Amino acid sequence: MPLTDGEQAQIEQANTSGKQPVVFVHGLWLLSSSWDRWRRLFEENGYTTVAPGWPDDPETVAEAREHPEAFAHKMVQAVTDHYLDAIGRLDRKPAVVGHSFGGLIAQKIAGEGAAAVTVAIDPAPGRGVLPLPPSALKAGSPVLGNPANARRSVTLTFDEFKYGWANSLDEQEARQLYDEFHVAASGVPIFQAAVANLNPFSETKVDFKAANRGPILLISGEKDHTVPHAMTYAAYKRHTKNPGVTEFVELPGRGHSLVIDNGWEQVARTALDFVHKYA
Repeated sequence: MPLTDGEQAQIEQANTSGKQPVVFVHGLWLLSSSWDRWRRLFEENGYTTVAPGWPDDPETVAEAREHPEAFAHKMVQAVTDHYLDAIGRLDRKPAVVGHSFGGLIAQKIAGEGAAAVTVAIDPAPGRGVLPLPPSALKAGSPVLGNPANARRSVTLTFDEFKYGWANSLDEQEARQLYDEFHVAASGVPIFQAAVANLNPFSETKVDFKAANRGPILLISGEKDHTVPHAMTYAAYKRHTKNPGVTEFVELPGRGHSLVIDNGWEQVARTALDFVHKYA
């Protein structure tokens, strides 16, 4: 899908600024607006930012809830290509920051040599990431429990969101995040990740050994049910085979909501410090 007028305007503004660009990649069940506070923080620290959506994403949470069907059928490679299209229009190679499936896509972008530096936060597992903890299976069950969901968009119930995303938060904040940020998501990427290690041609495959990968930081939330420590650490270990800078940070007490909850700034500054050091 072509870039939207808004996405092209962000790219033009980034190019005009002459500053180092940072591209943000969101994952399932969020929109690009979930990065708004991060973008302000990075811009206050001298960067220019771009946050494309996934192809055909609605513009707002309200619109997304009116048209949940708009999220169906979005697959990992098509979304990756959409971000690569945006990155290819920038005058400077950007830093790339992604969360969840956005973290997987950020790693794929790095493997293409398109990122100056990469931060992958609680990244969805790509091919070659073998651990499959029970909490990840439970968090994925609202999608994986019905094969027909591979052709659908799926909205989490509040209880499902609380378990998979907000297990480290109190009930009040969990409800606030669900009401403010949660939208439907394509089911097919979760099926792609679930069978990746049985499919040598999986779209979730990351080129861990790419010579032009650039520095990469993987951030894990200690209490994450959706992408537990074992998954993020396994991806980190695959990246350590690359001669490029590879770092791992685990943030104590944090769940999958760490990029949008009350502790978002701690995560953002961890990413910012890494980008500042290497970009």
